[in-house]
Amino acid sequence: MGEYKHTSVLLNESIEALHIKSDGFYVDGTLGGAGHSSLIAEKLTTGKLIGVDRDSEAIRAAEKRLGAFGDRVCLVKANYGDLPEVLDSLHTAFVDGILLDLGVSSYQLDNGERGFSYMQEDAPLDMRMEQETGITAGEIRETYSKDQLEFLFREYGEEKFAKRIAAGIVAERERRAIKKTGDLNRVIREAIPAGAARRKGHPSKRVFQALRIETNSELSVLSECLPKLIDRLSDGGRLCCITFHSLEDRIVKNAFKAAQDPCTCPKEFPVCVCGKKSKGKVLVKKPILPSAAECEENARSRSAKLRVFERRW
Repeated sequence: MGEYKHTSVLLNESIEALHIKSDGFYVDGTLGGAGHSSLIAEKLTTGKLIGVDRDSEAIRAAEKRLGAFGDRVCLVKANYGDLPEVLDSLHTAFVDGILLDLGVSSYQLDNGERGFSYMQEDAPLDMRMEQETGITAGEIRETYSKDQLEFLFREYGEEKFAKRIAAGIVAERERRAIKKTGDLNRVIREAIPAGAARRKGHPSKRVFQALRIETNSELSVLSECLPKLIDRLSDGGRLCCITFHSLEDRIVKNAFKAAQDPCTCPKEFPVCVCGKKSKGKVLVKKPILPSAAECEENARSRSAKLRVFERRW
């Protein structure tokens, strides 16, 4: 395994948004390269940081980077969707802040063996965040029907040519196996109109995104866990989410809005009778975006958005 390198996005902005108390309890639900976690841990005295990641390589890298903080840090290999169970196992009812950085780490993208990047032509189509279990992107590509693939590419990749690409994949796999990232890139280029293939941006970007989301159940995990995470925040505790595409951002935005204003009564009702109470407040009406300087320094930060919710009892 090479060195786990990752440039944390919206680093200072997210740390500021967490409003860290030196004696508080915090969770980094997506450790990655431990860039955010390092700054959180530095601000703690009697507080504690719980770091979680489903990627074994990320956990090993974080152990080295955060080792100097001793028992201020507790690392757990788990999916952030299982955070309520993780907190229960640590006998922790509530925490003062939770950070989710939902992007793929630079290490995962640059490590050809993981198969996340369309820029790597000779990589296996794996894309699993947790390599020890689950279906791979290659297995999805080989076993899903044309209609299933079309749905994935259209809904999860927002791909304009989803139908053509799905048909191309099915036709190609009947002739020979699509084993590598480069093989899939070729099929995609051949499936879409020549003019579209020459436009700005890699023609495989949206398909790879869709396969990664499906492989790791990313959207379902996110939508199911956000209300549960809000419930585990102490009074004044904050949930900070960094997203990298519109599907994730929409889920976070809607979950925060529903937690702030859960009332289902018709607007014409003079008073609320449904009994659903607000769980807090959305702190930023519009998402916080990376600065021009950060976008210049790290191109992968350009699509990042940070949203913040504060729990109020």
